[in-house]
Amino acid sequence: QVQLVESGGGLVQAGGSLRLSCAASGSTLSDNVMGWYRQAPGKQRELVASISGDGSANYADSVKDRFTISRDNAKSTVFLQMTRLQPEDTAVYFCNAGRMSFLGPGPYWGQGTQVTVSS
Repeated sequence: QVQLVESGGGLVQAGGSLRLSCAASGSTLSDNVMGWYRQAPGKQRELVASISGDGSANYADSVKDRFTISRDNAKSTVFLQMTRLQPEDTAVYFCNAGRMSFLGPGPYWGQGTQVTVSS
């Protein structure tokens, strides 16, 4: 059974930075696409960024040039470095895995970590 555990969320002022981590266990995910999604109150969950096993990355237009996704396959961990955060980035951020392509989320989700950006 795959488990994904996120960490690194918190409260930050606009313009600040945060780094999220997601540690995977229970299976080898080095060939999986891993990603970060977010869900703000009253809104649908949306893709933030995803990364393939070989490091190819995909970003939502709203976070390009501000967020960077990376992974450490040896540690089964994926990271999301967030810079120049804005209040509209406030959401619960979820780690995702289990697909071999960028076509939609996989079946495995973390419990989520709250990111709050104050103006």
